[in-house]
Amino acid sequence: MGVDEPIRIGFVLHSMGVAGAEVLVAEILERGGAALAPTILCLDEVGELGRELGARGVEVVALGRRPGLDLRLAGSIFRACRQRDLELLHAHQYTPFFYSALARMRPGARFELILTEHGRHYPDAVSSRRRWINRWLLDRQAQAITGCSEFSRESLAAVDGFSRRRIELIPNGVDVERYATGERSALRRRLDLPPDRTLIVCVARLHPVKDHDTLVRAFARVAAERPETDLLLVGDGPRREALTRLASELAIDDRVSFLGVRHDVPELLQAADLFCMTSLSEAASLTVLEAMAAGLPIVVTAVGGNPELVEEGRNGLLAPRGDHEAVAGALLRLASSPEERARMGAEGRRRVESSYRLDQTVDAYLELFRRVARPAIQREAPTPPRRNK
Repeated sequence: MGVDEPIRIGFVLHSMGVAGAEVLVAEILERGGAALAPTILCLDEVGELGRELGARGVEVVALGRRPGLDLRLAGSIFRACRQRDLELLHAHQYTPFFYSALARMRPGARFELILTEHGRHYPDAVSSRRRWINRWLLDRQAQAITGCSEFSRESLAAVDGFSRRRIELIPNGVDVERYATGERSALRRRLDLPPDRTLIVCVARLHPVKDHDTLVRAFARVAAERPETDLLLVGDGPRREALTRLASELAIDDRVSFLGVRHDVPELLQAADLFCMTSLSEAASLTVLEAMAAGLPIVVTAVGGNPELVEEGRNGLLAPRGDHEAVAGALLRLASSPEERARMGAEGRRRVESSYRLDQTVDAYLELFRRVARPAIQREAPTPPRRNK
């Protein structure tokens, strides 16, 4: 097999909606170019991003998972690999890995397997039975295991029971150039945002794990003390109606804007003054990295991998999970100090430029794919050309 032949790879995910792991897969495909011959296998539905990739010629398959433990799914993955002669599966998150590992146990399976862990459930509890299965059965089916943060890597070992010595770290990254600081007043005119308001922005799906309730309650205090400040919520999800009601009950519905899913997030971030997200659980949030790349100071809860990205007092402020008073205090501190916002924002952008660039992330995954799928080919072989954005 020649070094220039594309790796026949399948990416296995819950779906291809617009979320962190899914966006990462899309970026790997875009930047991997001719190095990969990809198929995307979705346990559930294709999703918005999957439909976009399908329109560009990427094969995206919905496997139609049934509720509960659907052992039939392992057979579907096995057949999809046989039909396409896939040599490698890259499973994102535990459930896609679980079914991929079962597929790999079938007689005649000829593909290698990588597990990448992203976010974690909250509360993060795993049964002793699952830990035993992971340790003595599923761990052996993976040729490589990676986490996108130190928190993810440690959780795979301490919570899930995978062998710690095998787990590698590949940090998330963002396209820094997309978030080059623009002229704020011009951006606000183009986006129809008020020119003279202090804008707090949050980019996250409206899901319980993101705990927007804490953010909205915190903002109620900010709104009372800083009448020139507004909150922009970018994203959609099952909590939208409840959050709209909460804003109305707190009499801040005229100060909170629900912007829905947007495709101009870089511009919205650059037009804002600070970023806040009050998640119950995170790994290495791409939206936090994007906000840092846009030069925004960050206020986040001190959960998961957030403290790896946000250094207290340097590029942002940390608050305890679910503590809306602490979040409000952090927001008020930054809302009242343009100088501190500028200093922290500049430090955050420097941090992303040095340690969290998307090209570094993609190159690390491409090297991992070659190492796992083509172990006989020397690692120093020339890299196939990538198509950059």
